[in-house]
Amino acid sequence: MALQLWEALKEAIVAYMGLYPATFFTLLALLVAAYHVLSGLFGPSDTHQRPRSLEEMQPLPPPVQLDEITKEELKQYDGSDPKKPLPMAINTDSITTSSSPLTRSSPYDVFLSFRGVDTRNNFTGHLHTYLVQKGINTFIDDDELRKGEEISSALLKAIEGSKISIVIFSENYASSRWCLDELVKILKCKELKQQLVWPVFYKVDPCDVRYQQGKYAEALAKHECRFKDNKDKVERWRTALRDAANISGWTFSDGHEAKFISQIAEEIAERVAKRTYLNVAKHPVGIESRVQDMLELLDVGGSDVRMVGIWGIGGIGKTTIAKAVYNSIAHKFEGWCFLGNVRATSVPHQGLVQLQNDLLYEILGGRKMEMTNADRGIQVIKERLGSKRVILVLDDVNELNQLEKLAGGLDWFGSGSRIIITTRDKRLLINHPIYAIYKAKALGNNEACELLILNAFKKNRNLDECVKFPIYTAVHYAAGLPLAINILGSLLCGKSINQWHATLDGYRRFPNSNIQKVLQTSYDALEDPLKEAFLDIACFLKGKCKNYVMQALEALEGSYLNPIDAIEVLEEKALINTDRSGMIWMHDLLEEMGKEIVHKESPEDAGRRSRLWFHEDVFHVLTENTGSNKVKGIIVELPREDEICLSAKCFKKMKNLQLFRNINARFSGEVKYLPNQLRVLDWPGFPAQSLPSDFNPQKLIKLNMPNSRISRLGQGLKVF
Repeated sequence: MALQLWEALKEAIVAYMGLYPATFFTLLALLVAAYHVLSGLFGPSDTHQRPRSLEEMQPLPPPVQLDEITKEELKQYDGSDPKKPLPMAINTDSITTSSSPLTRSSPYDVFLSFRGVDTRNNFTGHLHTYLVQKGINTFIDDDELRKGEEISSALLKAIEGSKISIVIFSENYASSRWCLDELVKILKCKELKQQLVWPVFYKVDPCDVRYQQGKYAEALAKHECRFKDNKDKVERWRTALRDAANISGWTFSDGHEAKFISQIAEEIAERVAKRTYLNVAKHPVGIESRVQDMLELLDVGGSDVRMVGIWGIGGIGKTTIAKAVYNSIAHKFEGWCFLGNVRATSVPHQGLVQLQNDLLYEILGGRKMEMTNADRGIQVIKERLGSKRVILVLDDVNELNQLEKLAGGLDWFGSGSRIIITTRDKRLLINHPIYAIYKAKALGNNEACELLILNAFKKNRNLDECVKFPIYTAVHYAAGLPLAINILGSLLCGKSINQWHATLDGYRRFPNSNIQKVLQTSYDALEDPLKEAFLDIACFLKGKCKNYVMQALEALEGSYLNPIDAIEVLEEKALINTDRSGMIWMHDLLEEMGKEIVHKESPEDAGRRSRLWFHEDVFHVLTENTGSNKVKGIIVELPREDEICLSAKCFKKMKNLQLFRNINARFSGEVKYLPNQLRVLDWPGFPAQSLPSDFNPQKLIKLNMPNSRISRLGQGLKVF
C-alpha cells in the first residue's frame, strides 16, 4: 500500500510541477529550514508558551565578556547560532568597581544537574521551586541550552560559578551525553575549586551508578558504539559516574517525595548560609596587598597543616584582614569556620565548650554537636576533623587556653588545613606551633586619606572641595589606624571646615572615647606592675633609648618589676615597639590612651594625679603648691622656654614623687624640700645653691643637674 502511494505521489509531482521528486523534496526541506531560522531570529514560534509563574522561568545564560573568550572561541563563533551567548564589549571606564574582589559572591548558589525527561516536571522542578522560595540562587538549565554536540558555554560558566552542584541521578541520566559532560565538569570544579557536590539517587540504586549496572550499563554500551573512535570520552564518563556515586548524598526509592525534597532543600539552604561570604569592611582600602602578604605565608594548596598568626594593636585591622583572606580561600577547603570574638565568647561559664560546638557545627555542615566538657570536645574535634582539609579562623584570641581547646595541635586537622589566629598578644603565638606571624601594618598616608574621604564625604567626593578640609590633620591624628580613621570620618561627616578644626583640636586634649575603648582592652589585661610601666612610658619615656627606659622603669617600679621582661611583654602585646636605633616608641593613640587613663584619676585636680606632663598642669601644681602624695612623676616641657617661679614648699605634699625631669624650663625661687622617694632627679638649671639639708637620697638612682647654681652639697648628698 505504501509503495503504491509513493508511485502515485511521484507521478502527480511530475505531472503538475515538472520536477523530479528528489528535487521537489530538496526544495521543501530548504523551505522548512529557512522558516525555522527566520522564526528563531525574529521571534518565538507558535509552539513556545509563556511561563505560568516566576518559578517556571529559567535564568538566562550570563553574557560573555571579551576578556573571558579565547581567540579560538572567537574564530569558531560565526553568529549563526542564536542560542550562543553574544560577546559583549564592556566600557570599563564607565564602571565603578569595588576595591577588592574578596567580598564578591558566586553567580549561583546551586547548580542542578538532571535528566530533563525523567525529573524536570516532577522531582527537579519541585526542588528548584523549594530552593528559590528559600532565597537560594539556583541554576536550572533550559532544554534550548542542550542543542548541538557539545555542552554549551553557558552551562559551563554556570557550573564554574556555582557554590554547590546537586547531581540528580535518575533512571535515564546516563543516556544523555550532556548530563555526562556536565558531571565531568562538576567533578573537575570539585577538584580544582573545591566546590561542594551532592548526589541525589532518585529511584535508582547507587550501586547501579557506581558500577554502571542496569540502565546505566545499557546507556554506556550505546555510547561506546556511538563514540567508538573516542573511547577516552566514554571512559571519562564512567570514571565520573563512579567518583560521583562514592560521594555521600541522598537516596530516594519510594515514600513521601515532598517531605524528602523539603529535607534536601533545608540542608542545602543551611549549607549555603554557612558558605555565605563574610562582610569585610564598608571601604576595604588597602586590604588587597595585606591579603597577598597573608596568602604567601599560608601557601594554600600545600599538603602540610599550617597555622599563621596575625598580630597587632587593637583597631589595626587584624579581623578585617582575616575575613578577607577567609573569603578568598574558603571555597578551596572541605570545611570552613570563622570563630569571631573568641576573647569575649570564652569568658562566660562553658564559653570554650560553646566555641567547640560552634566550630564542629560550622565545619561539619550543620550537624549539631552538644559537647558539655572541653576535654571531650578536644577529642571529638581531633576525631571528626583529623582527616578533613579545613580552613579555621580564631579571631581575637587572648589566652593560650583558648588555643589549646580549639586548635591545640597540627595533628588535629587533615592534610592541607590552614588555621589563622588573630591576637594582640605575640606571646600566645610564640608558645603555639605557629608557622609564621604576620604583623598587621598601619595604613600609609595615601590609604588613610582615601579611607577618610570615603567616610567623611559620603555625598560629595569632589577632591577640589575635599582638599579645603584639614584631611592631613585628621590622618596624622589617627596615625594609620583604620578604626580611628573610620570613627573620625563618621564623626566629621557633614561638618563645616571650622567644625573639623574644632573637633580635631578637642581630641588632642580629650581623646575620642570609642577609639580609646578598643585600645584600652589590651591595657586592661595587663598585670598591675605592667600597667604602671606602660603609663610611665606613655607619659614620660616614649622616644627614649631602650637602656634609658629600662633604667627609669627599674628606678620607678623597683622590685615589683623586671624592666627587661616588662619591655618584652609590652612589645608582644603590641603596646610598644623598639626601632632599629634602639628607641622605644608607641602608637600616638596608645600614648593618648595612657595619658587619658592618668587624667581620669582626677579630672578636676591635676595635683591628685599620678603623673604630670601637660605644661599647664605642671605650671599650676608647682606655682600654686597643689600637689599631693598621689604624684609619682613630673616632666616639665613647656611649648616655649619660659620661667616658672617655684613655691618654696611646692614639693612638700608630694611625698611619693619618684621622678622629676626638666626639659626646657627656667626656674626661680627656693627649693626647701625634696621627697626622699626620689629615684630620678634630672634637673638642668637647678635654681638653688644647694639641695635641701634634710633631703635623704638613699633611693636616688639617677642624678643629672648640669648648668645648675649649686655651690655646696646638702648634708644627705655627701654620702650619696
